[in-house]
Amino acid sequence: MTPLPHAELLDYNTFSLPAAAQWLVTLESLTEFAAVRSDPRWNTLPRLVLGGGSNVLFTCDFAGLVLVNRLKGIRVEDEGDHWLLHAAAGENWHELVCYCLQQGMPGLENLALIPGCVGAAPVQNIGAYGVELARFCAYVDTLRWGDGAAERISADDCRFGYRDSIFKHEYQESHLIVAVGLRLPKQWQPVLSYGPLAALGDRATPQAVFDIVCDTRKAKLPDPAVLGNAGSFFKNPVVAKALADRLKADYPSMPLYPAGEGQAKLAAGWLIDQCGLKGYAIGQAAVHQEQALVLVNRGGARAADLLALAAHVRDTVAARFGVTLEHEVRFMGAQGEVFLHEVMA
Repeated sequence: MTPLPHAELLDYNTFSLPAAAQWLVTLESLTEFAAVRSDPRWNTLPRLVLGGGSNVLFTCDFAGLVLVNRLKGIRVEDEGDHWLLHAAAGENWHELVCYCLQQGMPGLENLALIPGCVGAAPVQNIGAYGVELARFCAYVDTLRWGDGAAERISADDCRFGYRDSIFKHEYQESHLIVAVGLRLPKQWQPVLSYGPLAALGDRATPQAVFDIVCDTRKAKLPDPAVLGNAGSFFKNPVVAKALADRLKADYPSMPLYPAGEGQAKLAAGWLIDQCGLKGYAIGQAAVHQEQALVLVNRGGARAADLLALAAHVRDTVAARFGVTLEHEVRFMGAQGEVFLHEVMA
């Protein structure tokens, strides 16, 4: 463990935005946690835990400790009807999906190519193509910053919601995620309700689902190594069914999904596209030309450019459809997480 003062964060966020942290520490073993927790240089500073940095936008320099989670290890147990995977938080998520498929333990293939590390998966309750992490999560292992103790949190206690969990609220500052338990049924059941997967029908296999998901994501989403981005920038809005029905009557081609009693989910990308915003740019920040849900850094963008662009997209969609988009990407200010309505008030 080598603490780095005044550390550059350009390589720790997939938006490739310039920013610095007062301190940066890479955590590679659980034994290092006690040293990080007790060091007087950091125990009064704000903290930010990063894995792949694929869902964060630094609005400015971070005046605290950035902890890069590089905990590794995968363990598998046979539970009869299920496989139980115990994956360390620093493992790459997509590589875990590939590992499961190669080992004959399917189930996660709808979540292929989602960027980031395992530890970020329960925070956002990551999801794609009709599947969310909550479907398979058994538990989340954590260490508490307050007393250093280990705590296993059952899936039922994680309060999973749409791109939401207890780790974005009460446990955001108090718990460090160190591993995730995933329970995969041996009796595989494909989820084919979204997009091009429906065409598979009876021909569906885990590998076929994986291949289509990967091909679709590669075609729609830019590679962060080529064009800085954080994937889907906005959440798909959940609105009252009455509003959704009115919009559907005005726009018959509008995608619409059930979202519980009296609610419906809209496609944020479709709403943005209908506003003619693909390719719209402020400075070097732009709405992606192929996928309206993605905001990109075309090279040399400033945080202010991306924030102004996000606000313009939000306001344009609200003016046309009466729907306010919320950003899925986490915004980080000097002291911690901030929100678009705060920084662009």
